[in-house]
Amino acid sequence: MQLMRDPVVIETGHAFEREAIARWFSECRDLGRGPCCPITMLEVHRADLRPVLALRAAVEEWTDRQQRDELRRACQWLTKDATEKEAVRALGCVVRGWSGGRVGRRTVRDEGMIPMVGGMLRSGSSMVRLKALETIQEFARETDQDREAVSEGDTIRTIIKFIDCEDCQERELAVSALCDLSKSELVCGKISELNGAVLILGKVSGSKDDNPTIAEKAEKTLENLDRCEKNAVQMAENGRLEPLLNLLIEGSPEKQLLMASSLEKIVLSNDLKILVARRVGSLFGGIVEKGNLEAKEVAFKVLEHISANAESAKVLIEENVLLPLFRVLSINRTSLLPPKLQEAAAAVLANLVASGVDFGTVPLDGDRTLVSEDIVHSLLLLISNTSPPIQCKLLEFFDTLSSSTGTVLSIVSAIKSSGAVTNLVQFVESDHQESRTASIKLIYKISFHLDHEIAQVFRASPTLLGCLVKVAFLNDGNTDEQDAALQILANLPKRDKHLTRELMEQGAFKIVVSKVFSIYRRDAGSDIYDNALLEGLAKVLARITYVLRDEPRCVSLAREYNLAALFTSLLRLNGLDEVQVVSAKALMNLSLESNTPKFDDSEQRSKLALFGKKPPNIQFCRVHSGVCSIRENFCILEGKAVERLIHCLNHSNKKVVEAALAALCTLLEDGVETAEGISVLRRSNGVAPIFAILKENPTGSLQHRVTWAVERILRAEDIAQAASTDHSLGSALVHAFQHGDSRTRRIAEAALKHVRKLPTFSIIIDKSPSIRGSSLGSMERFIKFDR
Repeated sequence: MQLMRDPVVIETGHAFEREAIARWFSECRDLGRGPCCPITMLEVHRADLRPVLALRAAVEEWTDRQQRDELRRACQWLTKDATEKEAVRALGCVVRGWSGGRVGRRTVRDEGMIPMVGGMLRSGSSMVRLKALETIQEFARETDQDREAVSEGDTIRTIIKFIDCEDCQERELAVSALCDLSKSELVCGKISELNGAVLILGKVSGSKDDNPTIAEKAEKTLENLDRCEKNAVQMAENGRLEPLLNLLIEGSPEKQLLMASSLEKIVLSNDLKILVARRVGSLFGGIVEKGNLEAKEVAFKVLEHISANAESAKVLIEENVLLPLFRVLSINRTSLLPPKLQEAAAAVLANLVASGVDFGTVPLDGDRTLVSEDIVHSLLLLISNTSPPIQCKLLEFFDTLSSSTGTVLSIVSAIKSSGAVTNLVQFVESDHQESRTASIKLIYKISFHLDHEIAQVFRASPTLLGCLVKVAFLNDGNTDEQDAALQILANLPKRDKHLTRELMEQGAFKIVVSKVFSIYRRDAGSDIYDNALLEGLAKVLARITYVLRDEPRCVSLAREYNLAALFTSLLRLNGLDEVQVVSAKALMNLSLESNTPKFDDSEQRSKLALFGKKPPNIQFCRVHSGVCSIRENFCILEGKAVERLIHCLNHSNKKVVEAALAALCTLLEDGVETAEGISVLRRSNGVAPIFAILKENPTGSLQHRVTWAVERILRAEDIAQAASTDHSLGSALVHAFQHGDSRTRRIAEAALKHVRKLPTFSIIIDKSPSIRGSSLGSMERFIKFDR
């Protein structure tokens, strides 16, 4: 009573299903008898099976009619009003009809059941949704026409939602269905147009640890989307750049321009910037040199975008982008580019040099590098002959190169040989703020090497110096610019009297003193910016102390601002080594000035004219033999300066130690009462730290300075007698005697004789030197020689 699919007839004229009668005949043979008719049981002599075509056609026609009727009845259940049971039954009917053959599939298409199944994805029943996804997957396995029919309406959007849901079964079916649907190019376009679809698929494809099967199908879907050329831009916007890059490399010039324009608008992650630089960096390098203006503009924008990341900039350098950029910026080629493109080229170049690569080793053209003298000369010449925006980028380019220890000397040498210092300094008065800031930062970097050349420009133009002072102290704005301007002032030659006078005329020192007090009062050392600012301010203020004997007005300023007391206070700022060094050196300069007291007050002069009789209400300085004060004649015995300098002798930074020792040595000079100076050091516990410095066997100028100080101290017989039993001190003096320079050896020899480590054959030194000095010379003269 089953429906025949392949009816055949045998000898007896009865019809059977081919498979059933064949199985019957086989069973007869297995039983050892001949085949017979199952109905009549008569033996069949011929076992051939003849098809009954008419019956087969009738069966097929009846089956098709039944299937059509069943599918048409199922249509009424493919609605949101159907119950869960009815909807599941209807979807099962559709699957059977679709799998049954051409008639069933044709009926499903003709009756519009494909979009109806898509509508069932919005059912509130999870069972109905799962069955609908299974049905859509069956549709997607056939032709592109069926896949496109499924994509009608918002079915694709709904499937994407299932992919992003928490239900694992629904997500798996949705990914599988979308993978089959994406075999159609039209469906691929619809998928990529959906906002977030590619991102969702990318997330699923990356979850291989959670579900490898789903991840593999999601990746396969993305690969199908990649093959669709019109999806290249959308895929790139969602982080899959390969299709777009392939079109850039292999496409026609028109296609390349379109893809490059699209790439320029995409915000790329750093990893993608590296990918772009590696795949098409050299291609864009060729375009900026040889392409048309429209292509060049797009190429420059892309290069500027990807060169902003240091790692991708390094890849561009590896892809030889530097040479085309330099060629388009060379002075004889810039006329071929509009200013806007020149600025873009300069911006790319500035980004590349900011990548941290040592450009002294990167070949540009043959043996030349980006810091070769002729290359630098060409770009410096361009700065003088172009617009402010381009000037700004080129100045930033040189500023970056000057920040690297590997290239700064080449840049400095080229700037010096080209005579470009004047042009660079003139930007200080530029109205274009960005160019001015870039130039000031560049001048600061090269001021460590070209301080005299920069000072010469400022001497020739006080207006420029005034502009720099204004930027450093009076212009509230860019703190980087202010800091760089201040550091330029700090790096100018300290003994340049002309510049110091001009700074005095500009009122710079008054502002500096105010700022130093302001920082000091708000607990200097707690703020990094304040620390750097204080260092620069201290250096500028210390200029006054280097020209005291040549500029009386500086003496008046030092008294007015009580600089000796101010620098004494700065010595207590632990952790600010450079500020302590500058302060100690300034105190040394001030103390040297106090070695010859000047008593300008008439009352003081009258009291000193008492022929040696000490007035009862006057306290004379033991070292300087006069009336001293820290404000009037900068005596470091006042204001606890000596104690703070001695404290600095134990500093871990040898520069601080040497500067503090130099200041203390002014108490032992020939022009003062040396014995009293030694007594001051002894009472302040300063002798032992000085001896300790020598015992560390220092080298260079510190060795000479401490040896000089020890020799002076050992002139006190009681100290020399006590030190004669100090074997470590004797060994240190022997080391200085054997390994020091000629001056140090001579002083060490005298010190060794004080402690009786060497015999005294003749009187070499005077233990009570006159005011005119001793045979060994004063530390003041050593200081001048050392400078």
